[in-house]
Amino acid sequence: MTEATRPERPKGPSLLASIHDVGPRSEGAVDQLSELFLKHIGAPRYAMLVVPDHWGSAPLVPGSPFATRLRAWADSGIEMFLHGWFHKDVSEHASASARFKAKHMTAGEGEFLGLDYATARDRMARGRALVEDIIGRPVTGFIAPAWLYGDGAREALRDLDFALAEDHFRVWAPQQQDRVLAKGPVITWASRSKSRIASSLAVAALARTLLPRRPAMRLGVHPGDVTVPALLTSIDKTLGALTKGGRFGQYRELLETH
Repeated sequence: MTEATRPERPKGPSLLASIHDVGPRSEGAVDQLSELFLKHIGAPRYAMLVVPDHWGSAPLVPGSPFATRLRAWADSGIEMFLHGWFHKDVSEHASASARFKAKHMTAGEGEFLGLDYATARDRMARGRALVEDIIGRPVTGFIAPAWLYGDGAREALRDLDFALAEDHFRVWAPQQQDRVLAKGPVITWASRSKSRIASSLAVAALARTLLPRRPAMRLGVHPGDVTVPALLTSIDKTLGALTKGGRFGQYRELLETH
């Protein structure tokens, strides 16, 4: 086959969108964020990050009304990621770097930052089994709460053969020797303080105007975003700006295009 007749390789997605912290407690907010996504996407081409038991008080229960909705979302085409187990960080961090990340990069929610290998592996395995039983298909991958991973979590990811993982700056394939599939920061928002609200609004505005278009730009939203009207407006504007002339993709396409 000559270069002239070789089929053109599909281009990667221009934007990967995701809703974090999906669980029974966040159902109303997830509905609101889904409506916002669908306004721009027109189809369920985005991801949900599912927490099996958010902070130990919102468990996923097979056969429950929420479990039925979760399966229906998956059946419609929404990608499902396992997103920790509790989402809460109760680890004692040994290093100064880990203590800094746990304190300043998240509000006590970096669950997998300080876990040893055995604990991380157990939570990943049990969480995947629970979510896959509910949705009736494999999860697309694993994304740690607050995008924070310790050494034990990274080793467990590889041993459990998750197809995809993501942190603040990259998407990679743990089952392929951590091969990097996409680079670049996640555009996201924070609602837990006035200063974080202001900074996330500023970063999103910058992203809409200055950031280069990458083959796989990423955008993540959280249930708390719906409590701040200015954040919802910013998310709406950012979705519109980043998808002009582009398309919404899905994470699994990263494996197909690499």
